[in-house]
Amino acid sequence: MAESKLLPWLKAYDVRGEVPTDWDVGEAYRIGLAYAEVVRPQGPVAVGYDIRLSSPAIARAVVSGLNAGGVDTREMGLCGTEFAYYACAQPGIGGAIMVTASHNPKNDNGMKLVAWDERRRAVKALTREAGLLAIEEKVRTRCLKTAVHPGRSQHWNAVPGYLSKLLDFVRDVDLDAFARANGRPLKIVANAGNGGAGLMVNELEPHLPFEFVKVFFEPDGNFPNDVPNPLKNEKSNAATRQAILDTGADFGVAWDGDYDRCFFFDETGAFIDGYYVVGLLATQLLATNPGAKIIHDPRLIWNTQELVTAAGGQTVRSRTGHARIKELMVAEDVLYGGEMSAHHYFRDFGYCDSGMVPWLLVAALVASTGVKLSERVRASVAKYPCSGERSFAVNDAQEAFRLVIDHLGVAEADVDRFDGISLTFDTWRMNLRESDTEAGQMRLNIESRDDAKLPMDKATELLDLLKPVRV
Repeated sequence: MAESKLLPWLKAYDVRGEVPTDWDVGEAYRIGLAYAEVVRPQGPVAVGYDIRLSSPAIARAVVSGLNAGGVDTREMGLCGTEFAYYACAQPGIGGAIMVTASHNPKNDNGMKLVAWDERRRAVKALTREAGLLAIEEKVRTRCLKTAVHPGRSQHWNAVPGYLSKLLDFVRDVDLDAFARANGRPLKIVANAGNGGAGLMVNELEPHLPFEFVKVFFEPDGNFPNDVPNPLKNEKSNAATRQAILDTGADFGVAWDGDYDRCFFFDETGAFIDGYYVVGLLATQLLATNPGAKIIHDPRLIWNTQELVTAAGGQTVRSRTGHARIKELMVAEDVLYGGEMSAHHYFRDFGYCDSGMVPWLLVAALVASTGVKLSERVRASVAKYPCSGERSFAVNDAQEAFRLVIDHLGVAEADVDRFDGISLTFDTWRMNLRESDTEAGQMRLNIESRDDAKLPMDKATELLDLLKPVRV
């Protein structure tokens, strides 16, 4: 089947598109019905939804489709994406579907679909290669079957169990040490971006000896302060920085809409690139798990590899994308995996990603040691500066690769094509890859050794070089 004839909501790792242009509640019903037949879950499917205005109706339609296909459902209501991962790993649950478009524009929506893999005892993400294409074909051809005996739906409050799971990550840490040493609680600016994260922070707050300064905390699918995406929403980031400076907070955290990613700001209000957080968390976790394996993506690697090796761990390289990383984490029994895009994966969270666990770990680290967050990452930022990810549209990705390789005079034998192209030189390295989630988009990342100017200069040089193929 030609790619152009596939339904527009089919993406590499999930369902995503504009509502109702690309899909609607009728399509959501059919996706639920197709999931029932393709996945054949051996237990109820948990369903949750994010704060988008279209999400409740889509979730109801998905539940109806699953029930029509003979599958029982457990409705979790408004929650974060990691609820789906947590729920899927609970005894007796066969799968989970989260209705969310994360950080996409306001009128978009989508689904992240997972299933319990009994053989591997792990949560398995449905991807284009593993389930989604088969679901799309059934929906597109209307080859859908309803069951003789419909499934039934029940409401399920997953918050208590999920909350306990999060707190497990910091139960053995002296969280009161900071307060004893400074005469005040650790202060954290928490910017929910009007997404769903604020609801969970409110649940955690009574169990933590911290003071929270809350910014854009009310869930609002109208996104009055722009779409919650700290990588692009400068208005929201400025509010985080100002709140840190105004209140003397010890650090800040901001989340995307479905809070499966979190982003950090140090006590000066400076944004910390996700790349350096990977090394920080890896070092922290290896302190109590010596010799464990740590996964990183191929876009920026030098800092992570150095810190993991120094901490006695082993690095494992994975292609970018949550489904690939989760698959490899299970296969290699990896302790922790991190992407520079701020996805963080934990063995003790079902090998899945969480936007709550990382900030709890960072808070525990600062609270128990008193060392400022800026001091924790300063050496890494200075030793391995990076360009920041540059995203741009192209009309010919293969020509873009060729232009870069020819321009830099690299022999084909020296081109690493593990994920896009990675080229390594004495003082700098780069990765250029096609986006898996946005058709026609490419991502460029550059890092250097001890030269903050070099990555910026090289990024400018290569972006200028690629003008003939940029859209």
